[in-house]
Amino acid sequence: MRRQIEIVEYDNAVHRNEVKDLWQAVFGYEAAHNAPELVIDKKLQYGDGLFFVACTDNQVVGTVMAGYDGHRGWIYSIAVHPAQRKQGLGSSLLTHAENRLLKVGCLKVNLQIMEGNEAVQQFYVANGFSEEKRVSMGKRLYPESE
Repeated sequence: MRRQIEIVEYDNAVHRNEVKDLWQAVFGYEAAHNAPELVIDKKLQYGDGLFFVACTDNQVVGTVMAGYDGHRGWIYSIAVHPAQRKQGLGSSLLTHAENRLLKVGCLKVNLQIMEGNEAVQQFYVANGFSEEKRVSMGKRLYPESE
């Protein structure tokens, strides 16, 4: 029997440690600018209410962060605990974020995938996304910490 999963807004006092552990397990971040603690703190400083966790039995089993700049919406950090994969949770998290973006007036959502990550690309295609011909560029505004 599948346990009930609830998607709720992230609460730092309740979810922080579990989200950090989940992200480290799923994403294996090594770069300082991607450290879960930093990403969480920066998102909370922005205070847009677009950070969600999926919980079952009071345990975090998934996350999604979204962003909206008034022009485009963005999807970040969809993570699903390995034991919960292939059950529709990632799609539920994505739909939840998209619905919240719609409520704030967002008309189009974008995301970025690391080149070569075919499984994740297939997930997004299955959820209605299509590849757009763009060149993604980035610039760090501060040097990496050693």
